[in-house]
Amino acid sequence: MKYLIVGLGNIGAEYQDTRHNIGFMILDALAGASNIVFTTQRYGAVAQMRVKNQQLLLLKPSTYMNLSGEAVRYWAQHEGIDAHHILVVVDDIALPFGTIRMRGRGSDGGHNGLKSIDACLGSQNYARLRFGIGNDFPRGAQIDYVLGHFTQEQREVFPPRAALAADAIKAFCLSGLDFAMTHYNNK
Repeated sequence: MKYLIVGLGNIGAEYQDTRHNIGFMILDALAGASNIVFTTQRYGAVAQMRVKNQQLLLLKPSTYMNLSGEAVRYWAQHEGIDAHHILVVVDDIALPFGTIRMRGRGSDGGHNGLKSIDACLGSQNYARLRFGIGNDFPRGAQIDYVLGHFTQEQREVFPPRAALAADAIKAFCLSGLDFAMTHYNNK
């Protein structure tokens, strides 16, 4: 079986290692643990890996966040991957930093990347792994916070949390959504 695992983020040096690029960073952790390398292809950086008997296509869209759906639609159609085998990794300000929450569907929660994917797929019926980035910002400073860099404490906490998120992705592909939610949500 083939899965499309999408990490959301923005390309460019000015966005590298920002909270909004958490999806890119988690896919980098997943690929790096298996010595998998991304190559530049249509609509993004792509890597392929196997987890036991499952084939994973990892995608970091190059379309910028607001047009992420175009990359997801293209690769899902190109590879013949059903929406139930798509998992999108995204940052979430409603969750404390490092918290993982996986769902099988849901609203975009105001996230422009998810809005684009919903519009391009014509559905909200795809899994998403939300990675908490916290909301420690003053009123009116959400954009600066989301596009800002981690604090020193967050930088220290991130690697083991990213490894946990990578394990949750593998569990989704090997054992299904319910198993992954039960074993990884809010850990």
